[in-house]
Amino acid sequence: MSLTLYYHPLSSFCWKVLIALYENDISFTPRLINLGDADDRAAFLKLWPIGKFPVLRDEQSQRTIPESSIIIEYLDQHFAGVMRFIPAAPDLALRTRLRDRFLDLYLHMPTQTIVFDRLRPSDTRDPLGVADARARLRTSYAMLEAELPSAGWAMGESFTLADCAALPALFYAEKVEPFGDALKTVPAYLDRLKARPSVARVVAEAEPYFHMFPNEREPTSARN
Repeated sequence: MSLTLYYHPLSSFCWKVLIALYENDISFTPRLINLGDADDRAAFLKLWPIGKFPVLRDEQSQRTIPESSIIIEYLDQHFAGVMRFIPAAPDLALRTRLRDRFLDLYLHMPTQTIVFDRLRPSDTRDPLGVADARARLRTSYAMLEAELPSAGWAMGESFTLADCAALPALFYAEKVEPFGDALKTVPAYLDRLKARPSVARVVAEAEPYFHMFPNEREPTSARN
């Protein structure tokens, strides 16, 4: 098969791409990368010197595609299935991309700030950065609470790129900054996402690695 996904099952951004692959039953070779292994790391950096997950390699077209949102658009263009992740209507497509960016920048990234801070030695922690990240998450929760539909998916009836981004962003964000009782729409939406077969498969595949996720009391050496 022509597609190889370089990834780690615990990586939130890899979840985005895995959901899209599973939604359309796209055949691919999973290539799990352990950045702590010198050979794995060297091979991955040769492919993508930035060294960030995920990366898709299409041998048929001899193309290397990084960045989760770009990978999903690439799949939409070249491996289209029943599910189209970018709507055909230009305005809805733009709003879908905006929500994807919102989720990545204002949920995904603040969550990673908090998680990565837990991995640092105690004398190099950044409490101000963590406080700012938590505030950003709470602001983002409130915005989503006001904007998400009460049923269906992030952009309406159709499952899109925005939903691929939403699951890992919300799943991990809630672990570091719980939603609280005031939010109703956001946790209900997350529950709908978790019940979707593609999402359930991704979460199940990650479960053996959940012990690597750092909690506040017992930081580990896990990486994304």
